[in-house]
Amino acid sequence: MTEKRIRLGLKVMSRTINIYWGWYVVLGAFVMLGVNYGSRYSFGVFVGSMFEDYGWSMSTISLAATANLIMYALGGVLWGRVIDRASPRWVITAGVIMSSLGFLGASTATSPMQLYLYYGVLCGFGGSCFGLVVCSSSVGKWFIRKQGVAVGIGTMGIGLGTLLLPALAGWMVKHYGWRPGFLTLGATLLVLGILVSQTLMRKSTPERHGLYPDGERGEQCRRAADDGNNEYISTSIQRIFRDSRFWVLTFCYSAGSFVSLMMFVHQVVYAANLGIDHVVAAASLGILGVSSIFGRFFYGWLCDRLRDPRHAGQVGFFVMAVGMAILICASSPTLFYFYAVIFGFGYGSLAPMPPILLAHRFGRKILGSAYGLLSFFLAGFGSIGPVMGGFIYDFTGSYDYAWIINCTLLVLGMTSLCFLKSNEQHAAARTGLSGRRPLF
Repeated sequence: MTEKRIRLGLKVMSRTINIYWGWYVVLGAFVMLGVNYGSRYSFGVFVGSMFEDYGWSMSTISLAATANLIMYALGGVLWGRVIDRASPRWVITAGVIMSSLGFLGASTATSPMQLYLYYGVLCGFGGSCFGLVVCSSSVGKWFIRKQGVAVGIGTMGIGLGTLLLPALAGWMVKHYGWRPGFLTLGATLLVLGILVSQTLMRKSTPERHGLYPDGERGEQCRRAADDGNNEYISTSIQRIFRDSRFWVLTFCYSAGSFVSLMMFVHQVVYAANLGIDHVVAAASLGILGVSSIFGRFFYGWLCDRLRDPRHAGQVGFFVMAVGMAILICASSPTLFYFYAVIFGFGYGSLAPMPPILLAHRFGRKILGSAYGLLSFFLAGFGSIGPVMGGFIYDFTGSYDYAWIINCTLLVLGMTSLCFLKSNEQHAAARTGLSGRRPLF
């Protein structure tokens, strides 16, 4: 009996050892994105309590979220270039420590400037070290054929984190106050972040470890991977800036970022105005998060089965627009929750689609740099969303106009993806010979 158990244990260990390392990176990205976005998106839970304690305007408090996003965007440009050359291990560790200190400081804030410094600067810049640019780029470098599914699974962590951490923060705020809530988020981030970064995110690319993307081995396989990529695999950043496709992606996903970030900051307050209990209102973020989990996997899965993944992105924008239309007509908690389900499923496309589309258009070797630049514009424009929502609420007393603006932007984003040229179209336009074999 004992001998059989030993053999079974060895067999299990053998299978574990033979797991392609890229899937460990996917798991690491799943956890890190969960604690990152779960903690950052919990900020909406604290807004009402700080408003009551200090009497600061909604726009003043929302400016902290804007500062956080600006620093997140600036950090994404820097760490995107670093991650193309180094292992994500120490980048993530440094960011986790910085963000934890930011949450600790935010728990002691007594003025808007302190809130901007701790939550805005420290949490924002620290979060960029283990945000979408670093984590999704790290995952994307390990896969080609299964890239959509891998990136989709990694970004599913955002949905789980959004489900768990805002609910935890809401419970802490209700029973102990918003200061212990910030402390709880900081401690959770510190423990999980250091553990995951030092174990699962130690390796950078498969080529550096004698592997081929998707798990194959051998020099011949690695040469085939390089030959199979398009000419942009080693293109310069300057060339990307001159590529119209980069700016199409910038416009589309900046619109998506603007809308989603406004919703995460102001959704809880809006739910409270509908007469929903504070904890239940905070849990609505969890509903949106659960729905987005299914969406992230679905859009990643869909990308691997479409010749051009931009169509998956269009589906995501359409579903979000439908969700916003439902919210505009909502007059009861039931419709509000229905909005959260629909919008969340569409919102699930915003995380996996940009790195997949960038890798599809420009190759994966500079994915970190390209995604970092794109993220800068996304977060920069998106950071206006929370402040805009605050200003609209302060001046009109409601969010009606904000929701109409959001719905319009989503429709424009969906339409703009029609102008994102495929590789064949772009190659033909550059050569002027539509009948010539595409370069990539």
